[in-house]
Amino acid sequence: MSSSKHPSRNVLGEVLLPCSTRPITGFFRNGCCDTSDDDRGSHTVCAVMTDEFLAFSSACGNDLSTPAPQHGFPGLKAGDRWCLCAPRWQEAWEAGKAPHVVLQSSHEGALEYVKIDDLLSRAIDVV
Repeated sequence: MSSSKHPSRNVLGEVLLPCSTRPITGFFRNGCCDTSDDDRGSHTVCAVMTDEFLAFSSACGNDLSTPAPQHGFPGLKAGDRWCLCAPRWQEAWEAGKAPHVVLQSSHEGALEYVKIDDLLSRAIDVV
């Protein structure tokens, strides 16, 4: 997790920026795709949801569209930003269903599962 002494880095090697606070996302539910050893899913890719990806994820057993108010989860819709598990993004990439990503808000830990060139090809914030 980040600290003021050692801020978390994004896939570009820069300081990690927030992904979304509406809906609130991140393993720590702080709006950032930050991670720790406790984050076994590696919720590190700031993805911009699409209807196609949401249908793909649901078909793979992870329904992100249906609200779960008991867990404070509003359900996602196209256009929402969400800290997606890097292995799921890779799976969607291989199936041709990967959502766009925000590189500045995707944690460098994602690179353990996905290639930077693949993320670059789906980036909406290429600088």
